[in-house]
Amino acid sequence: MTSPSLYIDVWSDFVCPFCYLQTPVLDQLRNAYGDAVEIRWHAFELRPEPTPLPDANSDAIIDTWEKSVYPLAAERGVTVRLPLVNPRSRKAFETAIFARESNRYDLVHRAIFKAYFEDGIDIGDTDALLDIAATCGIDPELLEESIAEGEFTDLVIEDEDFAKSIGVTGVPFAVLSRDGAPGEEPPAPIALRGAAPVQHFEAAVERLFPDGFPAG
Repeated sequence: MTSPSLYIDVWSDFVCPFCYLQTPVLDQLRNAYGDAVEIRWHAFELRPEPTPLPDANSDAIIDTWEKSVYPLAAERGVTVRLPLVNPRSRKAFETAIFARESNRYDLVHRAIFKAYFEDGIDIGDTDALLDIAATCGIDPELLEESIAEGEFTDLVIEDEDFAKSIGVTGVPFAVLSRDGAPGEEPPAPIALRGAAPVQHFEAAVERLFPDGFPAG
């Protein structure tokens, strides 16, 4: 198995449509570089307690979807629908982290996004998350116990605290980095803000690997 040469750390929120619309771009990179790229997702709650939840049918949200979300979704070939609920996302993050323990993180991560943005499911509801996870092969009883005990709450908060320490104020936010050659300092990491197109990622890879990406 190829060791990773390129690391992409991505801070996102399950309730952010632009984070969902970043997944096909990251899929392109994974398809291009295979196991030589490691994509690491991190939590970033846009509306943690006690931040007020916005009205899902507000003019501002509808306007953003009409002018920005739907056009980008069409461009990237992703089906999305404006959800009728605006949930908190901490439990969803805890569910995804729980799934990592059984190597099902990617599967559950995608399923949560899809459930919210394609099916309009309230991903702030524990029962809904248990159903989503069960379809991905996760034991719902163990997951329910984990959520109830807040087993992974600290990991969510750690992700968010680190993001704030490096100046992340919105998502999606990606940081591309690489290890240095033996005896050499690695190049400085490169940050990409917003739902950046694949061309921006490719340009960052070229800057990190001026002599060409080792995976070819």
